[in-house]
Amino acid sequence: MLVFTDKSIDHDDLKKELSRCDMLVNVAITGQESVQWLIHNSKNIPNVLCFQSSPSLVNKLGGTSVQYTGEQDFFGKLINVGKPSGTEESAEVLKTISNAWERHNSDDIRFCLLVVVNAYIRPVAMLKNLRAKGLSTLGCMITNCGPQILNCLFDPDCRKAIQCLNSCSPTDQVCNYRCIASYESPHLEAFSLCVLQKHNCLELNAEIPSKPSVTPLSMFREQKLSHEVAEDLFVGWLDGLEWSWRVVAGQNPAYDQFPCQYQLFYRGKAKGSFWYEPIFQVRTLEGKLVWRRRKYRVRRASTPGTFYFSVLDNGVVSKEFWTVVDVADDFSWGLFHYHGAAQAAGQSYTGAVLVTPDGSYPGGDNPRLDSALEKCGIKKWELYMVDNCSCTGAPLGTPVGSRLHYQIAPGKEAGIMQRI
Repeated sequence: MLVFTDKSIDHDDLKKELSRCDMLVNVAITGQESVQWLIHNSKNIPNVLCFQSSPSLVNKLGGTSVQYTGEQDFFGKLINVGKPSGTEESAEVLKTISNAWERHNSDDIRFCLLVVVNAYIRPVAMLKNLRAKGLSTLGCMITNCGPQILNCLFDPDCRKAIQCLNSCSPTDQVCNYRCIASYESPHLEAFSLCVLQKHNCLELNAEIPSKPSVTPLSMFREQKLSHEVAEDLFVGWLDGLEWSWRVVAGQNPAYDQFPCQYQLFYRGKAKGSFWYEPIFQVRTLEGKLVWRRRKYRVRRASTPGTFYFSVLDNGVVSKEFWTVVDVADDFSWGLFHYHGAAQAAGQSYTGAVLVTPDGSYPGGDNPRLDSALEKCGIKKWELYMVDNCSCTGAPLGTPVGSRLHYQIAPGKEAGIMQRI
């Protein structure tokens, strides 16, 4: 991808690239001179997408002009657009992309641009999970998971979850996880564990993303970061408060936007064990407010400040790589980044969470926080603010025998660290 501004109009380098490109994306092109120049110089480009631009600039997919009219649920038709062959299918692709743009989330926009590449330019490996598997999937499910399927169908919540998931594209994590969080039940967990995790009947696969590559905090309070201190930074305020941290904002629209997010990090009774338990609210698709809780096993990675997380979430194992990007010296805020994948569900993801002791955004000008966000490749406008207004009744608490800080902890006064 090459990026130009409209100041490059009439420049030879832009003309050269337009003459050989596969796709042109116009963003906020409204000046009449620029519009006319692009119309004249993009006639032979087979794929042209226009966002917030002059209506004179026409969308094209596969060499055919396409108009976007009406609304559509995001990702709603993607399962049928692997290789569109006519104007109707192209219009559905354009609707999907337009709705993605309205989300203002870079991951969604990138995904939908890849849909265009996959449909009109060349196959994209990460989109292989959009292809239906047909009779082989059904045979696998009936042969291996008959009792789990029957139990799910006779359970109201599990049945609603399956119906809800069936309306989502396999790669729309927002839609999928909202269905799961709304209707989770023991029968749904057993169904997913059998169909997806144990037998992979949908033949899905996903790997933990390698990008962006985020470097961990290397020094804390003028001392080289160790594994023990990095774990203490996770443990955070737990002891003086009932939680380690509260999430202020997050980057991932599927996982980081739930209301009232509490983080509990603690050392287990077994030597070397470390655990993470997020507690969060979910407003279900039926309008109820419920609390959810997960339990992750945490292992140290090779570099201090990096960790491997794993969790069984409603029958599907998710594996994640977390990085302590930065924590303020007085523990007034922290930024943690993660990459993850639910391999059996065919989903990979990235995200980051900004945390504070009380769930309020760090006040004032904060160059250090700005720098930490920049390390993750995150702009402030990409963060989803967490609603921390009505959070009474959270099911907090850690197991008996849990151990907390090893070497450092928040002091009673800002900036003061006490040695344990």
